[in-house]
Amino acid sequence: MATAPSGVAKAALKVPRHVAIIMDGNGRWAQGRGLSRTEGHRRGMESVRAVVEASREFGVSFLTLFSFSSENWSRPPLEVQFLFGLLRLFIQRDLADLHRNNVRVRVIGNREALTADIRSLLVQAETLTEANTGLCLVIAFNYGARDEITRAVRRIAADVAAGTLKADAVDEAAIAARLDTAFMPDPDLVIRTSGEMRLSNFLLWQAAYAELLFMPLFWPDFDRAAFVEALEHFSNRSRRFGGIAARREA
Repeated sequence: MATAPSGVAKAALKVPRHVAIIMDGNGRWAQGRGLSRTEGHRRGMESVRAVVEASREFGVSFLTLFSFSSENWSRPPLEVQFLFGLLRLFIQRDLADLHRNNVRVRVIGNREALTADIRSLLVQAETLTEANTGLCLVIAFNYGARDEITRAVRRIAADVAAGTLKADAVDEAAIAARLDTAFMPDPDLVIRTSGEMRLSNFLLWQAAYAELLFMPLFWPDFDRAAFVEALEHFSNRSRRFGGIAARREA
């Protein structure tokens, strides 16, 4: 569990290029207040907006949000429907503001199981913002790291079978190039809210050398101040990447 840092001046912060967040605790936040789980998800959207704005403010280049996992289909059907409705609402209501603020939207995850209207909305968000040069907001929707790696391996197997890739040429770069995240750098900082201390099938390949931060507050309580606290923790970490001396930051 994270402990409160002593405080770092904004100018002295080492800002991670890529922040990834497991937004956990919406349901427990709501249940603790006698509210429905769906109300927790709705309030969690306010935290999404706050974190997107804070990421832009501090110069984060990539922000990846774990919004719906490939395991979330096991939740009650009404809750799953509500989560899909929130995605529709987010794109319909927030996309124009994101575009106006030069935010680029990308979506990772398996789209085959999604309905045509959802797939269309995802393409709409990506197409509208593809030329934007500011923050890249990555939505992990119907995403699971094992599924992602499995799909990448299938692509490699197909390429080897087709003769366009030699088996002995398969290396880490070949695998990474076939992952959903091939367009962006690995995360520098992975945050999970709610106090749970696991990755839950999120960016397992990409998080190999990420700094992990587990914060005790539920996602609807995660605001700009909590984001700044996370940046302060990151600034106080020494990243060695398997070596002895910390690697010089770019």
